[in-house]
Amino acid sequence: MPIYIDQIKRGVEITENPNRIISIVPSITELLDYLQLENEVIGVTKFCEHPPTWRKSKTIVGGTKMLKFEVIESCNPDLIIANKEENNKADIEHLENKFPVWVSEVKNFNDGINLIKNLGTITGRIDRAEKLIQSINVAKTELNQKLKDKPKYKVAYLIWEKPMMAAGGDTFINEMIEQAGGVNVFKNRKRYPTISPNELESANPDYVFLSSEPFPFKEKHVQSYKEICPTAVIQLVDGTYFSWYGSRMLPAMEYFHKFQD
Repeated sequence: MPIYIDQIKRGVEITENPNRIISIVPSITELLDYLQLENEVIGVTKFCEHPPTWRKSKTIVGGTKMLKFEVIESCNPDLIIANKEENNKADIEHLENKFPVWVSEVKNFNDGINLIKNLGTITGRIDRAEKLIQSINVAKTELNQKLKDKPKYKVAYLIWEKPMMAAGGDTFINEMIEQAGGVNVFKNRKRYPTISPNELESANPDYVFLSSEPFPFKEKHVQSYKEICPTAVIQLVDGTYFSWYGSRMLPAMEYFHKFQD
């Protein structure tokens, strides 16, 4: 069987054109749908909301961090697609003792493009994957052209309420903030730091982005952050456009235009 190198640099032996695929990453599930792998995907997590029909037609194998191993084993997959950040290391190690597990790690735009290309190759959908990549690159070029002469705006991107947590610089979110024409005020911090109201105020952002996930910020939260940062625009944002890699990167480029209009 062919050996494919995953995004954490491991060689994974995978049957050619696998037809019993389990995705334990919501954004990758959406990508597999875009690649027209409805018949090949047999299992997804309870958090895989796109496409919505798959939650009824596919086997639910638990949550991204609480997998049901007995259900996965009963599916007898010939490929499991995981993510270093979204899934637990111990779970991946347990699964790879029995099944091929290809692990993604996406920290920047190019990693996202490589993910699409790699999964297109593994699943026999390289033509469709390359068309998606081309469309994303065209949309990115159009957005960059619009941003060319515009000043960067400072952004604090919050992912959690209590404790208050922000996106740091070594994240895919940080990369997408930059694609949207912003500068992350916490880019010098690692991963998802816990911050205080004083730290948020001192960062003096132009925008405070309140993400729809993993914490579902709502309109009721806007005023409390306005009190912390009275000069900033407090903006509810769709977190999938900042944190989901794969096919979601295409509509993300269009979504980012709204911050420049």
